[in-house]
Amino acid sequence: MALKAVLLDFNGVVINDEAIHGRLIEELLLEENLRPNPQDLAEYCLGRSDAACLSELLTRQGRVISEGYLEKLLDRKAARYREVLTALDQLPLYPGLDDLIYQIRAAQLKLAIVSGARREEIEAVLAQTAWGKYVELIVSSDDLTIGVSKPAPDGYLLAIERLNQQFADLALQPTDCLAIEDSFAGIEAAKRAGVPVLGVAHVYPYQMIHRRATWAIDHLYELSLDWLKPYYGSGPDRTEQVSA
Repeated sequence: MALKAVLLDFNGVVINDEAIHGRLIEELLLEENLRPNPQDLAEYCLGRSDAACLSELLTRQGRVISEGYLEKLLDRKAARYREVLTALDQLPLYPGLDDLIYQIRAAQLKLAIVSGARREEIEAVLAQTAWGKYVELIVSSDDLTIGVSKPAPDGYLLAIERLNQQFADLALQPTDCLAIEDSFAGIEAAKRAGVPVLGVAHVYPYQMIHRRATWAIDHLYELSLDWLKPYYGSGPDRTEQVSA
């Protein structure tokens, strides 16, 4: 067993935008003459796709949801999310990402995003980073049946399948991957897929993340992939360096 791929969550791991998403969902509910409940937002939305989140919130308030109605809400939210990002002077990316990407490249690991966000949202952010070009695969909510979301393992399983299709000699297994997650739903999704998971206490306290994840850290910038060598084994010789 050797570490071959790092599978990053997006919202809450790459970009600190949970508050933005929460505000936009609250706006959508108010426009639909529904009252947002902060407790429901935390319980049903953190770590889950917008489709799963909105479906749950609307159903709990007695709304009958058609696929067309849900798609219109998702389109409105996605458009507003892009507007918010465009208006920001600087993206709220988490400290430590640049170093993590360097470590991944230095170790010649595959890098994928596995997220419940829409592909267009992920690509809009990656296009504004210096390292987005090194992401070899994106699995987003657009790649799954509408409503399928973490904690279901589908996104992780699909990422492994597609990486194997993209790289014929990879022979990637779930145990060859490292997932990095910040939410209970995301941690559970990785574990159900058989992927070891590092929990980052960006949203929940360290003690709560530590109880659920394979490993836990307070901040992304604390991570050194060298720590994981005893678990995964050193694998093939990966001494080649990459340019910054």
